[in-house]
Amino acid sequence: MKKYVGSMIGVDQGNDEVFSDFASGGDMWTGQGARERRKRVAFSEPFRKVPSVQVSLSLWDMDQGANVRADIAADNVTEDGFDLVFRTWSDTRVARVRMSWMAIGEVASEDDWELL
Repeated sequence: MKKYVGSMIGVDQGNDEVFSDFASGGDMWTGQGARERRKRVAFSEPFRKVPSVQVSLSLWDMDQGANVRADIAADNVTEDGFDLVFRTWSDTRVARVRMSWMAIGEVASEDDWELL
């Protein structure tokens, strides 16, 4: 559990296309075996400390001829951003994926001050 000091909690959110491989014949659509795509996301402003990030699929366009397999995650989370990660494996064919995300964490206040 993360506990935040004070009341300056920030929430940033977005919805990003991670890839679209159908038209280009990319490996998520044509490949076999383990495959992964990452997309770096920058927060609209930095958090004071590393925030909690939740991700979800907001669009997935999958071939109906194989099992649907997906693993999604937020990785490399820092105060400034994180990586959206989509993984699949075996014979799953993925045409495109869009992911939504929400980051919650402590943010700086204009009332903050630092001793030098």
